[in-house]
Amino acid sequence: MATSHRPLLPALSLALLLATGAARAQQPAPAVPGAPASASVPGVGTITHLSGTLAVRKGDGNTRFLSVSSNVSEGDTLSTQQGTYARIKFADGGEVVMRPDTQFRIENYRFEEQKPEQDNMLVSLLKGGLRSVTGLLGKRNKEKVSFTTPTATVGIRGTNFGLLFCQNDCAGIGNGTSPANGLHVDVAQGAIVLTNAGGQLVLATGQFGYVPNGNTPPVVVPPGQGIQVTMPQAISKNTGGGSTLGGGRSDSECVL
Repeated sequence: MATSHRPLLPALSLALLLATGAARAQQPAPAVPGAPASASVPGVGTITHLSGTLAVRKGDGNTRFLSVSSNVSEGDTLSTQQGTYARIKFADGGEVVMRPDTQFRIENYRFEEQKPEQDNMLVSLLKGGLRSVTGLLGKRNKEKVSFTTPTATVGIRGTNFGLLFCQNDCAGIGNGTSPANGLHVDVAQGAIVLTNAGGQLVLATGQFGYVPNGNTPPVVVPPGQGIQVTMPQAISKNTGGGSTLGGGRSDSECVL
């Protein structure tokens, strides 16, 4: 008696349908018109200059290395290694340059050119030194820009200033001597306000300041004794006076 093979046809058809469905499932979904290209959080700034190794610890705890053109975001903690200078340009045109062995965190940043009422910039210098130049956000809403440090909060008045926080790690900085522990400040343009539990102090163009700890009032330092944060020519081309930070390289360093 001949054996019938008809029952195999439905099974083969089912197998083909399953295979086709699996192949379609592996294909990427079609793009939706008008949808963003990526779901990642947009950056608030970009690394424009870098002379060495720069690491970032993201808000979720992951750490990676950055390069020129890398984006930075809210919640990022940036760390420069020995010999590294890094320049960050924010969305509003403001800039921060980090010195070697510096830790800098972007706490909050909000800027929309057409919505000044939403402006906000809060950043922290945790270690080391930096130089900052105010962007559009700070020029139109100066009261919404703050730099925090371990000893004082810095408010800006549309300015160019330097910060150096020492904690037994500033040997050889400033005329070959070791600056005292605490926060050293210089103002190249505009004005800043130093505030802590001890009091408040306004520093104008050309002035230097010092804050030893969070409970002692900020004080003005004579120009001849002040510490000026300077950067290599590759990072900045402006000039300034006062004691240079890293004075052994005065021929190649300058104020941002």
